[in-house]
Amino acid sequence: MSGKSLVIVESPSKAKTIGKFLGSKYKVVASVGHVRDLPKSKLGINVENNFEPEYISIRGKGDVIKAMKKEAKSADKVLLATDPDREGEAISWHIAYLLGLDNNKPIRIVFNEITKDAIKGAVKNPRPIDLKLVDAQQARRVLDRLVGYKISPLLWRKIRRGLSAGRVQSAALKIICDREKDIRAFVPKEYWNISVSLAKKEGKEGKPFTARLLEHKGKKITVEDKASADRILEDLKNGDFAVKSVDRKERARRPAAPFTTSSLQQEASTKLGYFTKKVMFVAQQLYEGVEIKGHGTVGLVTYIRTDSVRVSEEAEKAVREYITTQYSKEYLGNNVYSNKKKDVQDAHEAIRPTYVSFHPDEIKESLTKEQYALYRLIWSRFVASRMSAALYDSEAADVANGDYVFRANGSKLRFDGFLKVYDYGKGPDNDEDAEDRQLPPLAAGDPLKLKDVKGEQNFTQPPPRFTEASLVKDMEEKNIGRPSTYVPIIGVLIDRKYVTREKKTLSPTDLGFLVTDLMETYFKEIVDTGFTADMEDKLDDIEAKDADWKGVVSVFYDILKDELEVADNAIEKLQLEDEVTDEICELCGRNMLKKYGRFGEFLACGGYPECKNTKAIVQKIDVSCPSCGKDIVARKSKKGRLFYGCSGYPDCNQIFWNKPVEKKCPQCGSLMTEKKTKNASLVCSNAACGFKGDF
Repeated sequence: MSGKSLVIVESPSKAKTIGKFLGSKYKVVASVGHVRDLPKSKLGINVENNFEPEYISIRGKGDVIKAMKKEAKSADKVLLATDPDREGEAISWHIAYLLGLDNNKPIRIVFNEITKDAIKGAVKNPRPIDLKLVDAQQARRVLDRLVGYKISPLLWRKIRRGLSAGRVQSAALKIICDREKDIRAFVPKEYWNISVSLAKKEGKEGKPFTARLLEHKGKKITVEDKASADRILEDLKNGDFAVKSVDRKERARRPAAPFTTSSLQQEASTKLGYFTKKVMFVAQQLYEGVEIKGHGTVGLVTYIRTDSVRVSEEAEKAVREYITTQYSKEYLGNNVYSNKKKDVQDAHEAIRPTYVSFHPDEIKESLTKEQYALYRLIWSRFVASRMSAALYDSEAADVANGDYVFRANGSKLRFDGFLKVYDYGKGPDNDEDAEDRQLPPLAAGDPLKLKDVKGEQNFTQPPPRFTEASLVKDMEEKNIGRPSTYVPIIGVLIDRKYVTREKKTLSPTDLGFLVTDLMETYFKEIVDTGFTADMEDKLDDIEAKDADWKGVVSVFYDILKDELEVADNAIEKLQLEDEVTDEICELCGRNMLKKYGRFGEFLACGGYPECKNTKAIVQKIDVSCPSCGKDIVARKSKKGRLFYGCSGYPDCNQIFWNKPVEKKCPQCGSLMTEKKTKNASLVCSNAACGFKGDF
């Protein structure tokens, strides 16, 4: 490899894309994520020695590390090109340690997008490793390890094995539990909406319009019961309606800022129906590079973990030229956006397309269905953010009947502006109805004819349960966690059975409540959102203000240490009741119980110790085995890979590596399986057939 430079990135797909840009003078290899970390078998932090981390090479990474050392030894220069954030900086720092590189030398390159110009520009401008970023990551890692490895064993001893606590995880769980408590404590209150359908009395009657009761004797009115509603309805029938006043004005509706990580997760969840994990998985594909017909491998979007709405000067210039050319100068806006939180992450841009000229529809055939949908969302949002406001002619007409005043609202879209590109529809950034609702020509004093009057009974509603999108929004607003933590935190809460996901809403389980109550009682700071948010700020200060990371950890640990001692002495062993299932023990006829062991859930006979029958919990997928007719169930291999096999095993060895569906292949009659490709979502389970289709 003499004469070549070695570039080390995290993922193989990223290595492939960057390798094509840099050419033959560079060798690009992947570390495949972290290479060093704290050991899993022990705390791995020398508390007595000022919280010094005891890093080890990650098990299973020996071959990767060996290969990197070999390549580095023969290279003229080594450049570390991991992700442009705290985590990426720390990975580069660990790689530098393993390869014996000097942190103070220019060995680190960063880029916000994987494009040819960005990569070549980064290679020309290497810098030393930023130890402030590394320390900020180390502080988070050490704090999370202290919480997890100190409190989790306590939960194991006092409740059951397999439980865990976390610095951000426990605060997020409390948010969900608090919402559920509010829902359960909610007492609905009755109220009535009273509306009238009116039309002009003189001249051409025109289309009726609706007005809603607003005031009585100059004061806002709330109708609380049927008796009050009936009395008002009777009063209205005996009076006359006339226009009291009409207020007409122009209303401007401005576009939202380009996406941050959290706003992308929220909008994609609401508009596309994607879970946050899927959003980030697909976004990562777009960032690392997709093969575009006629253009080769292209990184389509900028770095996807950011809480900044800033955009580079080059991107600003490109999108303004695009808008002017494709639409007109009239559509060019001058919108100003600011970050919700002024912090160090502003080093990153907002999430935007790398090339605004790549219109989603023009590259659609090169993308999967999910990639196209998400790229279209990102592209449209970015372009719209640089466009002019949508303008409406709006009017509000107050209609009087004696002492009662009703209001009717109308609007007409006069100029579509950014709506030309990005029609929000339903989503977290759209709380307005974009449809035109025009009123007939009205003037003060116009008499009106009553067409209909309605009294509609309603009840106040409890606060809604969190969805993944609304939880992310709430965590962001409360300053809990950071863009890179939202998805894994939600995953842990579900995996630990603290939370269940039902029809996209998150509900705490009894176990979730139990753990939260225990944490609130004995570790109140860890679940307190204010304390957690303050800790996030202190962790950011390590990066932004060069604060001492070990000092931050020390203050936190002093609190944790005292609380641990109190909790260990005060908490009695808690007995969780086993869940009775409908599964019947085939040996004695009793109901099986769901139990929790070292390796997760399993079924055990309720007749223990007389009957010691146990068996694994299997997930049926409502598909019959084509070989014997028994149920197909989800299973895991010894290496943890999910597959689908016949419940009649070992008598029947039928297995599928992709999830089967109750649909036959039109060519060969075999079962179809779910396997999403660029052009289809179903693939025949018979490899010799290879038929592809859609649902």
